[in-house]
Amino acid sequence: MATTAHQSSSSSNNSNMEKFLRSWRQDAMNKAQYDSAIFIGDKLLAMTKDDNDAFFLAQVHFAAGNHTRAHSLLSRHSLINRNPACRYLAAHCLIKQGLYSEALSLLGEHSPRHLFSRTGEEEGPRRKTSRTTGNNTTTKAGGDGKVKSRLRIHDGQQEVEEDEGRTTRKYEAAMCHLRGLCFAKQNAFDRAKEAYKDALRIDVQCYEAFSQLVKNNLMSPDEEDEFMSLLDFGSVGSERGEEEPGDYTHMLYQTQLSKYRHPMAFNTAVESLTTHYGLEGNADIMLARADQLYTQCRFKDALAVTERVLEGDRFNFGVYPIHLACLYELKRTNVLFLIAHELADSYPEEPASWLAVGIYYFATGKIAEARRYFSKASMMDPNFGPAWIGFAHTFAAEGEHDQAVTAYSTAARLFTGTHLPQVFLGMQNHAMNNMTAAEEFLRTGYGLCREDPLLLNEMGIVCYHQDRAKEAAAFFREALRVAEETESESGAWLGARTNLGHAYRRLKMWEEALGEFDAVLREGGRDAGVFAAKGLIYLDLGRAGDAVEVLHEALGIWPQDPIATELLGKALEMSMEGGLGLGGEGGLVVPGEEGEVVVEDGKAGEGNEEMDRFEEVVEQRKKAARERVAGRGRNGGSLDKGKGIAGRGGGTRTGLARGQGPWNAGDMDMSEEE
Repeated sequence: MATTAHQSSSSSNNSNMEKFLRSWRQDAMNKAQYDSAIFIGDKLLAMTKDDNDAFFLAQVHFAAGNHTRAHSLLSRHSLINRNPACRYLAAHCLIKQGLYSEALSLLGEHSPRHLFSRTGEEEGPRRKTSRTTGNNTTTKAGGDGKVKSRLRIHDGQQEVEEDEGRTTRKYEAAMCHLRGLCFAKQNAFDRAKEAYKDALRIDVQCYEAFSQLVKNNLMSPDEEDEFMSLLDFGSVGSERGEEEPGDYTHMLYQTQLSKYRHPMAFNTAVESLTTHYGLEGNADIMLARADQLYTQCRFKDALAVTERVLEGDRFNFGVYPIHLACLYELKRTNVLFLIAHELADSYPEEPASWLAVGIYYFATGKIAEARRYFSKASMMDPNFGPAWIGFAHTFAAEGEHDQAVTAYSTAARLFTGTHLPQVFLGMQNHAMNNMTAAEEFLRTGYGLCREDPLLLNEMGIVCYHQDRAKEAAAFFREALRVAEETESESGAWLGARTNLGHAYRRLKMWEEALGEFDAVLREGGRDAGVFAAKGLIYLDLGRAGDAVEVLHEALGIWPQDPIATELLGKALEMSMEGGLGLGGEGGLVVPGEEGEVVVEDGKAGEGNEEMDRFEEVVEQRKKAARERVAGRGRNGGSLDKGKGIAGRGGGTRTGLARGQGPWNAGDMDMSEEE
């Protein structure tokens, strides 16, 4: 009897000591005192030999950065193959050590498809999990994809089994995320994308996988729409019979998607989150809003939002790609210098710090230095989209088209879901006069995104230079329509409107062309090239007096403009002759590259051949001018006006960089002669 009482007393003492040690261990963890937690956890494990205590100790080692010890502990206690949580932690330890092949071998290369949510691809659009309110029952998707019923009121064992089932699904989803990381490190980006999507099919709350998809631009806007419609947001909170958590999760995810599609859906989600859930000051929501403003070329508004974010947290590195891009577009070089200096001093291990340095040098025309720091940022994080695009822009700025094409091609391979690298590849081929290749790249980009005015404008430019003026005009009109629908700043797309005016001029739609040029002058101020283009149209129409007036305006802005000078001489000649024909008896003499070209007389406004010949001469001289400017660019030019260096959601997310090559909106301006 005495022995039994002693054993009972000893067991009670051990139980009390275990509670004490677990409390001590947890307190140390809460204070991030990992050495204390390891010290106490080791003693507790020696006392209990319990798998849960071994797993907890491995987690403490992982949190402390002891990844090798954590993996060794799990292996020593044979936990890896017995529990999905332990297998997940072991694989994570291997990834932290850079052992991607070993981690993939442990995880397996295939996802557990039997765990996919019932709202899978085969079942069509997203719908919420159905719920019933009678008899205390609710329906839930089982692991095999079939709907199973369960009682809300369980006995203890059933409740434990339900909890274990949910926990298993979550760890299996997390392992799909790790599987995607391994594939990405092996440059198998398509397999990585599918692994991330599998993680969300199993558990829609696996935000790590969702973040990888959107941050690295692995899905096009169309793919994002389709995939979001297939996710089972209704499963969120279904165990409690609640719908609101699923709606909340869906709105949060909606704010992270591409800003080129469904601006109304984005605005609705943001309004609901800020109004009903108090997220108006949340950094992620404000960053999503800044991303949208940036895609609409509303740089001042976007900068105001990012400044608010940085006021609350100066070292929120996800904000810096868009913040820096806005500063670049607004030519705030002094602010860029201060930010770059502060980040490089305080956080030299962050890629965003060296991105800031690169953008500052790029903005000040020091292209070689900018390239060095963009390269450094991309080496620190190979998935950092803005650094790759900035690196490629440096070659484009110097007219090194072959190197620029190589760099943009790398970005296109890394970020398969974004159209921007394809747009830049089209620009570079256009600059090299490879119109067929340029059109092919631009159409590839168009297949990924049909709502970017920059892309539509570039497609119109290529069509224009292929003498397909009608198609060019259609693209320019579409670019302006999309810009208007997304409430973009009108001044940002003056290039597209100018190009549309030139396309109308080529189509001999004189009144429409004059209307576009007048709109450009109203919105963008005095532009010598636009005045010269109007003068050419007035000469076509035989309105010599109007031509003289606008050509004087052009020369008042740029006195050395040779095209405006020649046109003014012709307009004055027409005025003295009473406006008869285009050239009177003597015709129009235009200095060519090898002597003079005489344009014969003819009648204005009837599509006569002399004006066509005159425009051919103008185009030849413009082509020669472009070649001269390209030659100067190789010695240190800069990108033309347009969008600069940025990232969607930090990487581009968003956002990725946007920029224009040497020949874009101004490519057809009359003022390009020199």
